Amino acid sequence: MSIAVALENRLSQCPRIATLGVKPNFSDYSPREQALIRKAETLYYPSSFYAPLFQAMGKKTFPGPAVYACAQDKIAQTALFQLMQIPHPRTKVYYGPQQKKFILRDFGLPLVAKIPRGSAQGKGVFLIQKPEQLAEYCKENHAAYIQEFLPIDRDIRVVVVGNQAVLSYWRMPEKGAFLHNVAAGGEIVFDDLPREAVDLAVKTAICCGWDDVGLDLCMVDGRPLVMEANMKYGRQGFALAGIDYYSMMETFIADGKI
Repeated sequence: MSIAVALENRLSQCPRIATLGVKPNFSDYSPREQALIRKAETLYYPSSFYAPLFQAMGKKTFPGPAVYACAQDKIAQTALFQLMQIPHPRTKVYYGPQQKKFILRDFGLPLVAKIPRGSAQGKGVFLIQKPEQLAEYCKENHAAYIQEFLPIDRDIRVVVVGNQAVLSYWRMPEKGAFLHNVAAGGEIVFDDLPREAVDLAVKTAICCGWDDVGLDLCMVDGRPLVMEANMKYGRQGFALAGIDYYSMMETFIADGKI
């Protein structure tokens, strides 16, 4: 069996996986490293640069190309949710001043505005309660990503690897806080997770071709909604749940699950 090879450092703490790094020129890899890449059955964490190149040569990657296509791109994610008819908060994207003037026609206040590309860990998410706040947001962002405000006091993170949920938990915000993200001070709670939310997360990951993803969901009137996908999810929840993330990933690779 060929050695498992990764480029990005996601699995660098796995002793049985050769992590080579992401180099700007393929010629920067040593002859041995080039041979490992060419011979590997699967390339793990190939990076957004190399993923489509490996796909073009017929090489399997993990995560797959669909993960990189939607990583940190809320606009693409929302379009895919709508195409696949996945339950998702009402969301619209507006470009330029002529479109943006219709935001308050389409959404009442309060509403949620987000930086649509490149943001993570709760950064770039804004609760808009006044017209002047919306005007400032629109001034700073060419594309306005607008989402309905939902009266929720927590949300759910489900991590899907391969085609199975490996971790799920509630994210509870600090008292009086709007953001639920752990990076923004949210608390991880494992109690009484709704099965329908976990099932929807797995269904969403499979439908969208996302084989390594942290999905954020919420419950509204007893119904789960998928809010967004995080391809570079944190691993704090694994430690709190008593799961050795690196050992789990090595086992999945050895068993051919990913």
